[in-house]
Amino acid sequence: MKSDNRKKGRLRLDERLRALQPIDRFKAPPKGWVRAIRDALGMTGGQLGTRIGVRPQTIEAIEKSEAAGTIQLNTLRRVAEALDCTLVYALVPKSSLDAVIETRARKLAARELRRVAHTMRLEAQGTDEADFESRVQAYIRDRLSERDLWNET
Repeated sequence: MKSDNRKKGRLRLDERLRALQPIDRFKAPPKGWVRAIRDALGMTGGQLGTRIGVRPQTIEAIEKSEAAGTIQLNTLRRVAEALDCTLVYALVPKSSLDAVIETRARKLAARELRRVAHTMRLEAQGTDEADFESRVQAYIRDRLSERDLWNET
């Protein structure tokens, strides 16, 4: 039951995140969003600093830290509000969440089945490679739960 609910949740989340694809549309400008928007608005660093209560040098440091990827979210949120913007924060999977689950399950199942197959070959009880795919599917279905996928082994 929980697995079905999780799958439905993944599908709903994938649907919401699909609007953010392709992710390269949101690549930050070379000097960062803060600088790009501030410049586009014709606002100086001093003017932005006044709006959030910091010195112009602090605005320069904020812009550098954003461009370097080291800015804190709460700082970025304050600057966004001062620029009359909304900070949008999201983690966007490179593929669908179901594909992430499937890939991880296949990797774990294949690793375990290859280990077992190696041991069996050493004992002269090798298995046929032709049915490897069906054994992977069976292993995923019968032996792996979603929670097992993320245990480091």
